[in-house]
Formats: sequence, C-alpha cells, structure tokens
Amino acid sequence: MDVFKTYHNVNKSDDSLSFGISRMEDIYAKRSGKPDEPHRHDYYTILVVLDGEGQHLIDFNQHALEKNQVFFISPGQVHQLTEDKPTIGYAIVFSSQFLVLNNIPVNFIEDINLFNDFAHTLPLKVDSKVMDRFSSYANEMIGYYNGNASYKLEAIGALLKLLLIGSHNLCSLNQLDVQTMESGGSLVRNFKQLVNQNFAEWHHTSSYAEALSITPDHLNRVVKSLTGKTAKEHIQSRLTIAAKRMLYFSDLSNKEIAFELGFSEPANFSAFFKSCTGKSPSSFKASA
Repeated sequence: MDVFKTYHNVNKSDDSLSFGISRMEDIYAKRSGKPDEPHRHDYYTILVVLDGEGQHLIDFNQHALEKNQVFFISPGQVHQLTEDKPTIGYAIVFSSQFLVLNNIPVNFIEDINLFNDFAHTLPLKVDSKVMDRFSSYANEMIGYYNGNASYKLEAIGALLKLLLIGSHNLCSLNQLDVQTMESGGSLVRNFKQLVNQNFAEWHHTSSYAEALSITPDHLNRVVKSLTGKTAKEHIQSRLTIAAKRMLYFSDLSNKEIAFELGFSEPANFSAFFKSCTGKSPSSFKASA
C-alpha cells in the first residue's frame, strides 16, 4: 500500500474540473515556502519555470531549479519541490479527460515523448525568447481560466497544444522524419503499454517482441530510434522505478520486493538493482 500522498483530482474542491493553472509564486506563498511531502498525481503536470532556486525531485532523481526550464511530470511519478526562494512560473495540470474534451488524442501525448513515466525525466532547457513565448501562452491560459469567455476551455486546449508542440520541436530526439514517426509511433505506444502491464513478469525484450509479433532486433531498433533508449533499457527503468518506490515508501523487505517484481531469488534482485543504480537495495533505502 502506498504511504505517500496521491492527488486524484485536478481540483480537490471540484472533481468535475479537468484543467488547472496557478502561478508558482502563489503556491509558494500558500505553503509559506515549506516543501510539500513527496507525492504523485493521477494527472499530467507541466511546470514552466521562468526563475527559481532549489531542487526538484522526480522519481528519486534530483534536478536543480534554474531559469528557463520546463518540467513534464506523468501521472504516477513521485515528485517534490524544495525551493530556496519563490519560484516564478506556472504550474499547469490536466487530466486525460481534458484531452478528450478538446479533441487532443492521448496518442499525441505519448508520441511527443515529453512525458516519460518511467524514464529519467530531464527538464527541458529553453532560451529567453522561447520562454517569453511559453510564458505568453501560460498567461493567456490564466486569463481564459479565470474569465467567462465563450469556448474558454477550447481556447485553453489550443494554447496547451501550442506549448506541447513547441516543446516537442525543441527536443533533439524528436527531429525524425514523419514516416519514421508514423510507422514506429504505434509500436512504441503498444510496447510501453505492455511494459506497464507486465514488467513484473516479463523481464526480457524477447517476451515483448513475441507479444507484438516482431523480432527483438526490430523492437530495439524502432524503440531506440524514437525514444533514444533500447527496449531493454525501458524495461529496466520500469523495474527500477517500481523497486525504488517500494523501498522508499513501503515496509516490504528486500525478499518481498524481489517476489513482487518477479525475481526468483532476492540475490538476483539485489544484483539487478545494483547494476542499474550503483547501490544495493539496502544502501538506497538508507540514503533515500
């Protein structure tokens, strides 16, 4: 059982809302500068950081808060902000329902490769000119969000999509030809879904390739070309994140975690974890 806080709704006082936006300096003031506990959301989060100092923890990886960053946090990822001063920027949250209501396919979110739910999530660094544009989008979103204009949610949806497309186009991994994106996008989506469903049972690329009716070499080649990581690295990342969350947030023993994650022996789990993280499970738990 999870022992950390999970936010299920975009707005805790109105569960019918599927989008929200706030100024990060207002959130800082509301919390009197105190960091929130490590937590996760059941919805998507984008942090547009114009200026900040501190640390942002995402699935046990620390990132320095700096000027001109954009963070993309997937549903289920554990994160925590520790700010040395009020962060200037915007916190944008939206659910899958908001995407549906605004005719934005969930596949679009998966294809743009910004939300990495079990990979190492790096902030997107942008220059001042791009940040001015992103800040303008966010300001317009706030205006529509707090106003009563007709089609305000549709306008917000259009601005959100512009922000996502602009961010996507800055990622070097995504500078691929349209044919490669179209032919491989569906395969990568199906592969990631299978990983999320079966990572505790299927530890090898061959199992996923068989389920997808392709060869392991073909699966690795397509996944690597579209994500920058091999299929094996994705499987290992998903297992490692699950292990870290169990070690940090539960009272399960190493033996119990090994069993939950499909390892036949605790020693095999310990060897796998150390090869991926550089630490033994016990050392990670003691230092987390």
